[in-house]
Amino acid sequence: MPLIVLGLNHKTAPVDIRERLTFGPDVIVAALRTLLEQSPADEAIILSTCNRTEIYCATDTRDIETPLRNWLGSFHGIEPQLFAQHLYVHKDREAVQHLYKVACGLDSMVLGEPQILGQVKAAFKTACEVGRSGRLLGRLFQCTFAVAKQVRTDTAIGSSPVSVAFAAVSLARQIFSDLSKQTALLIGAGETVELAARHLHQHGIGRIIVANRTVERAHRLAAQFDGYAIALTELASHLPEADIVVSSTASPLPVLGKGTVERALKQRRHRPMFMVDIAVPRDIEPEVGQLRDVYLYTVDDLQGVVDEGMRSRNHAAEQAVEIIDLHCDEFMAWVRSLDAVSLIQDYRARAECIRDEAYSRAARQLAAGKPPQEVMRHLAHVLTNKLLHEPSVRLRQAGREGQSELLDAANELFQLSQGQDSGH
Repeated sequence: MPLIVLGLNHKTAPVDIRERLTFGPDVIVAALRTLLEQSPADEAIILSTCNRTEIYCATDTRDIETPLRNWLGSFHGIEPQLFAQHLYVHKDREAVQHLYKVACGLDSMVLGEPQILGQVKAAFKTACEVGRSGRLLGRLFQCTFAVAKQVRTDTAIGSSPVSVAFAAVSLARQIFSDLSKQTALLIGAGETVELAARHLHQHGIGRIIVANRTVERAHRLAAQFDGYAIALTELASHLPEADIVVSSTASPLPVLGKGTVERALKQRRHRPMFMVDIAVPRDIEPEVGQLRDVYLYTVDDLQGVVDEGMRSRNHAAEQAVEIIDLHCDEFMAWVRSLDAVSLIQDYRARAECIRDEAYSRAARQLAAGKPPQEVMRHLAHVLTNKLLHEPSVRLRQAGREGQSELLDAANELFQLSQGQDSGH
């Protein structure tokens, strides 16, 4: 049963296409049900995030790309020609490798990001609940989770900072080993500050204060992380509370001067402050960096940390690909073994049918009074002839036609040379 993934992501499609083809939690169940009803797919799982929409299928039909593409367009009310150029298709081993890479964060916008694994697990869980994941996809996704766990354990794919906000928090953790006892003051309410707040919250920061020119925006951001909001005009009075300061505003002039920081340090009795100025132009006067007990970093300082983190993750990604390739081989070997299992079942069923027929005839002969020894000899003769007749005919024909590969395969299958070599 072939595997196929059809989808698009941030590399192949612009956001206006991606958002039109996404599957929200309110429609995903209906989508899975109609997909199996309206396409040749036997099993299906839909993975849909802000950066990707992918349909994973197991099917006995080789030509399934067109039906999947048409179904995707029909479900969302979009003509397929409007998005067909943005789609990619992977089959069999390539499909397995693609899913492994996705779950490990190797195909993400931020290399090695961990959130995608949770999204893959959620997609699998939904498909299982709806009954759309069968033996093949079930095994594939369970193997995927094991591969992702090994990659996280055996490589540094997620440990190095690859964003300025992540780098800032990583440095803070080096300076303050226990963030749960620290207070972070975040100045601004934009994307970078929000990302820094998220990282700080994930690492157990004690308190978060958000300062912004628009207090309502500060409140919205602070509420996400159990913090509280202040206006920029209140900055000086709250600065002494801050062990960590991260600033990223659009102000044309510095929002923190050397004098304000000096006064805050006196109130703190010179307990150290870690300050990160991500803004351009700068939010914190450069002279602040000359003060004792202040660790001041600018966006340029952090860029070196980000670049080093990116190099580290790229190296880890190379290690991850080696792990993924090994597990791809193992999974495809399992898939190939399914063909052998089916063949063995068919062969055994045929042999059992011959056995039952021969047994019934022998039972009738015994009931008719024939000597048991004669019946047993006849039973053995019939079984041997019937079981060996078809293979013998095919081998004789292969010999006449010079099909040496088939003869070699039979020799290997029945281990005939082995029996001769052992003196039997």
